[in-house]
Amino acid sequence: MYQKILATMDTSAAGDRVFATALNLAKLNNSYLKLLHVLSPEEGETPLKFGAISREFNKELIAQYQQKWKDFDKKCLDILQSRANEATTAGVNTEFLQTEGSPGKQICKVAEEWGAELIVMGRRGHSVLSEMVIGSVSSYVIHRAKCSVLVVQQ
Repeated sequence: MYQKILATMDTSAAGDRVFATALNLAKLNNSYLKLLHVLSPEEGETPLKFGAISREFNKELIAQYQQKWKDFDKKCLDILQSRANEATTAGVNTEFLQTEGSPGKQICKVAEEWGAELIVMGRRGHSVLSEMVIGSVSSYVIHRAKCSVLVVQQ
């Protein structure tokens, strides 16, 4: 049914559920699977951006931030690589990509460029008020993606 499945990943337990769901669908449909992680300040473990830290910077603070960001980047890539290896071992043609930016926009862009037929993603469970004020990645993708979207509940 779906030949190309894009699964959005993060470092949470919800990311594990998204991966498991996407992997099962890919096996059932003999689909290609692309794992995507978008580095963003919205993700819980992301190092704070400079503006949130202080207006007065020094070289040590900048170096610490750059190291934290580098460590976070590597951790996320390692998770993607591990999940890609697991999917490949399960017989699914898999690739992965890590980008940086606005998660909703990046997910829609990658899905369109790759020709995804299904996006599998999770949701964080923001309150209704929070979603009205700051928006929701899943809501953004559902309304703007040019393919089907499966949202895995927590």
